[in-house]
Amino acid sequence: MTYSTVLFSLAGGALIGLSAALLLYFNNRVAGISGIVAGLIKPWQSDSAWRLAFLIGLIVSASLWFLFGGTIPIQFDTSLGVLAISGLLVGYGTQLGGGCTSGHGICGLARLSKRSMVATACFMITAGITVYGVHHVL
Repeated sequence: MTYSTVLFSLAGGALIGLSAALLLYFNNRVAGISGIVAGLIKPWQSDSAWRLAFLIGLIVSASLWFLFGGTIPIQFDTSLGVLAISGLLVGYGTQLGGGCTSGHGICGLARLSKRSMVATACFMITAGITVYGVHHVL
């Protein structure tokens, strides 16, 4: 890991935290992506504008990163079918857990939510078991 990677990661984390704090302060809303997207799936409501703006900001910021020469090496070592099934399972887990990793891990932990602490612990333990299984068992 290079020094610039550390700085970019730190800056990215700070921007995520800042955006979550500003959304909570100005809109009294939690910056969980699954909840933001779920609110857009319903027919247009009075709070749809900020949800759409938040998602557009995610897309625009990634586009700006690439425009100014940033790269993110992405490699998929699995089939499109496995990725699709994985995405569906993540969506189901999000519904089951009452939120996504961003909602629980960033916003919930910052608010000292016990439910988010348990959910984030479950995410991290499951991720650790999965990585161990993929790299050492399979």
